[in-house]
Amino acid sequence: MLPDVSTPRPSPAAREATWIRRVGTLSGVTLAFLAVLGSLPILLPLAALYDVMRGTRFTAVRVVLFAAVFLTCELVGVAAAAILFLHEWVARPAEHGRANEADDRFHALERRWALAIFRGAQTVFGFRVEIEPGSDTGLGPIIAFVRHASMADTLLPVVLLAPRGLRFRYVLKHELRFDPCLDLVGHRLPNTFVRRSSGDAEREIGEIARLADGLGPRDAVVIYPEGTRFTEAKRERVLAKLDASGDLEAAARARRLSNVLPPHLGGPLGLLERNTGADVVFLAHAGFEGIATFWDLWAGALVGATIRVALWRVPFADIPKDREDRIAWLHAHWRLVDDWVGAQRARGRA
Repeated sequence: MLPDVSTPRPSPAAREATWIRRVGTLSGVTLAFLAVLGSLPILLPLAALYDVMRGTRFTAVRVVLFAAVFLTCELVGVAAAAILFLHEWVARPAEHGRANEADDRFHALERRWALAIFRGAQTVFGFRVEIEPGSDTGLGPIIAFVRHASMADTLLPVVLLAPRGLRFRYVLKHELRFDPCLDLVGHRLPNTFVRRSSGDAEREIGEIARLADGLGPRDAVVIYPEGTRFTEAKRERVLAKLDASGDLEAAARARRLSNVLPPHLGGPLGLLERNTGADVVFLAHAGFEGIATFWDLWAGALVGATIRVALWRVPFADIPKDREDRIAWLHAHWRLVDDWVGAQRARGRA
């Protein structure tokens, strides 16, 4: 079986709260699905009329269609997860091989769900993904440090690396538990949901670091070092906070970054300190900027976009072993991410 990288068993009160949340979120998604699907004959003509009057590239129609795609994926994913949980409960596999098969089924569901949403979005909004020649999408074990600029880029690692057969361990923000499919499958697999302002940073970092335990050639840990989506407003807030802290070195490093936020060190360093053999892959992308909310989709920011992606690998042997050297190494590579994104954005404006 996979190593035990799950969180400790919750208390009865926490389990009760979990199931109350799940009943609420699943009920909400089901009602939304029925409302959207049932009203498509009305919504689509109204959306088309709106698009014609506003002269858009059928953006409203696309948003309505994607809402139907997403809600369908959610309910199909939850139904598939329920079948897998039922099968697991009935079978109760005791042999090592059968336990691994059960894990693989949940990983396969995770991949198919993410790919279905991403491919559905590509079809509806007409964007394309271009991978820079020479990008490394090889086998694991890997720890992937991914730029975060949009709600869409959370699916990129699966889209780019799942065809290699990798199984993912994600660092996810706590709020994503309100997505019922992510909640169910995400807690069944070795992921961790972190509270960004929990007041217990040591525990959160420990939960992240445990994801590096027992990584095999089919495994990948995915973390977004920025901790939140990049926007210019967030960059200004980070700079102001660093200035107020008096950490002149950190403030100077942050000012050298124009297209990404400075990386949080706790989670990445925790993973690197626990790492016993995985390479690190940096994943940079450009083109998803300005697609952070539903209203960005409504404005048509994704229609016909070109998403450019680059991945480069640092072998385990080349990762510094000293903590201070690792910090400098991480900042140096994050500066490379920033430079690459800046070059792509300039290319898009040319």
